[in-house]
Amino acid sequence: MKIAYFDCFSGISGDMTLGALLDLGVPEDFLLDELKKLPVGGYSFEISREKRGAISGVRVVIRVFDQPPRTYRDIRDLIGGSVLSERVRTRSLDIFERIAQAESRVHQTPVDEVHFHEVGAVDSILDVVGSVVGLERLEIDKVFSSRVPLGRGLIRTRHGTIPVPAPATVMLLEGVPVYDSGVERELVTPTGAGILSTLAESFGTIPEMTLTSVGYGAGRDRASDPPNLLRIMTGESRDALRQRQLLLVETSIDDMNPEFYNYIFERLFDAGVLDVAVIPVQMKKNRPAALLRVLVEPALESAVLGIVFQETTTLGVRIQEVRRVELRREEKTAATPFGPCRVKSVTTPEGEERLIPEYEECRRIAKERKLPIRTVYEEIVLSVRNCGRA
Repeated sequence: MKIAYFDCFSGISGDMTLGALLDLGVPEDFLLDELKKLPVGGYSFEISREKRGAISGVRVVIRVFDQPPRTYRDIRDLIGGSVLSERVRTRSLDIFERIAQAESRVHQTPVDEVHFHEVGAVDSILDVVGSVVGLERLEIDKVFSSRVPLGRGLIRTRHGTIPVPAPATVMLLEGVPVYDSGVERELVTPTGAGILSTLAESFGTIPEMTLTSVGYGAGRDRASDPPNLLRIMTGESRDALRQRQLLLVETSIDDMNPEFYNYIFERLFDAGVLDVAVIPVQMKKNRPAALLRVLVEPALESAVLGIVFQETTTLGVRIQEVRRVELRREEKTAATPFGPCRVKSVTTPEGEERLIPEYEECRRIAKERKLPIRTVYEEIVLSVRNCGRA
């Protein structure tokens, strides 16, 4: 599996991302030809190699001529109606939808009517789509990132003077590990935050990989310290073990009707948590209680807290950062005596593939055929094993 690690030691922007991908080997002609599939004009590209400190990187400058601001609806129609590949269109629209949601919250405007201004201009559209095109060209399967440094100060925009980081940037980075860099300028743009927060699987140290290449994208600041560069490393990950930084949210409850837990589980899983458990415990004075534990991606912390405080009688929760190590898995469709069925494909550390029937598939088949679910499960296991031997 080919992975990319965004080392944002000096922040990230759309043009820095494009520059780093070009430095990694995305052909300039290929990128420009793909971007011509977007029904927009009135721009030109300037691509050069420049030094920032002692390190050189690729600098991308997009000159735009007389372009109106666009709404999210305009951008969705523009990208969705292009002849770009379906995967590029989908991932690009995912990024813009995330940015639109953030801008909508900042300006209290319906999502479709958000006027992007800076990030709705042609250069930002090209930055986003070009970054997705570049990752596809490099055949990157997964994206990971470092923690994200934030700058300080004030900047002038079409909305007037705003603090650094920009309000939309802050919202886009909810759930992402950030830190104060101490630098008095904008390090992370809304476009850069949108790309990173949408595409990155997790944020932390460099994942284990066989390093194959590295590229640097140069930002506009020539005299900054650290140098204004984005570094992207790519490599092959053959390790069957995957590591993720997660949050464990837990609370002890001794005064709630236990019948409520089933509904609380449903709400939490609908919100996208990874796991929920209730464990019997003894509290002070030997009062019997239940320990509610929720495993969740950092980005969902606020949603989980809202559900826990709304649906339970707790007065407080404990939150800890945890590292989960898991086997790599993906969903596949396997031929079985009951027809095509979804199974979970798990790769062991030794490289062996193990196929596990999905419970909901087994449940559906058992109800439809009036069979014991154990029989359905065993038949599917036997059939996928025999297919593997064949």
